[in-house]
Amino acid sequence: MQSPIVSVQAQPRDAASWTALARRAEAGGYDALLAGDHPGTAASPFVALAAAAAVTERLGVGSYVSHAGVREPLLLASDVATLDLVSGGRARLALGAGHTPAEWEMLGGQRPDVAARVRRFQAVAEACRALLAGETVTLDGPEARAREARLTRPLPVRGDVPFTFGGGNTALLRWAGAHADVVGLSGLGRTLPDGHTHEARWKAEDIDRQIDLIEQGAAGRSTAPAREALVQMVEITDDAEAAAHRIAGQLNCSPADVLASPYAWVGTAREITAALDGHRRRWGITRYVVRESHLDTVDRLRAHFPDGGGAAVTERGQKAMNNSRA
Repeated sequence: MQSPIVSVQAQPRDAASWTALARRAEAGGYDALLAGDHPGTAASPFVALAAAAAVTERLGVGSYVSHAGVREPLLLASDVATLDLVSGGRARLALGAGHTPAEWEMLGGQRPDVAARVRRFQAVAEACRALLAGETVTLDGPEARAREARLTRPLPVRGDVPFTFGGGNTALLRWAGAHADVVGLSGLGRTLPDGHTHEARWKAEDIDRQIDLIEQGAAGRSTAPAREALVQMVEITDDAEAAAHRIAGQLNCSPADVLASPYAWVGTAREITAALDGHRRRWGITRYVVRESHLDTVDRLRAHFPDGGGAAVTERGQKAMNNSRA
């Protein structure tokens, strides 16, 4: 088994701990540092990630994920291109269709219906990628508008910024199969009435269905998109069944669903490693995003991966990791 690729999602609390986290993630062999994009309730991801890029050399940096419903293509492309410039070619573009009504309302709008959000996502994603590739874009709505928009400077350092789709909409999973480099699955279903929480889609048949949609979209492509899962829970325990029963009670699924799911890493290190191999074989999931709150536990788990999690931790890197925990 080859070790999965693991990235870290986090939000800055202050400058010192944020830059320490970036150094720790790089020293530990993580693939990228990712920041959520929720205007009004979270830090600007591109400002924060530029600071992280300044203290690292290899670590990927990107939003996870930007909100296509409220982000304008030219402004988003400019942010991504600038991040790619200051990071020396390490930026990623990640987009979702958006779901939280408040994020539209604070900008003087109203959350569109699902079909309109899908159309808006496609328009923004295609326009943003075209702009990053140096093309001129004109859009004539109704979901998005642009008139001969062009990103003259800066252009990305790389010719092709990696693109991740994050979400679970049926039409967009097919679209992502055809267009994305990475498809990020979160286990989140329909948005509940509070506008923030979601139904859980952790059952194996739900994931089977989503993977089938990605593969339908990828038919005819020489290389299908990589599959990635957002890890919601991490728990090292000798009693995985008890932990799974507790988690299942919160999510309206079975303990077996929890133990098989890519969204929860539960059990002994050996059991979790075996489960990750099962995710790869059944669903082709080779990438994961873990949250900063789980990082100490994930560090311990990755030491049990076949190649130590891909980390080549130097003495200097170990010091950075230790300092970030202080």
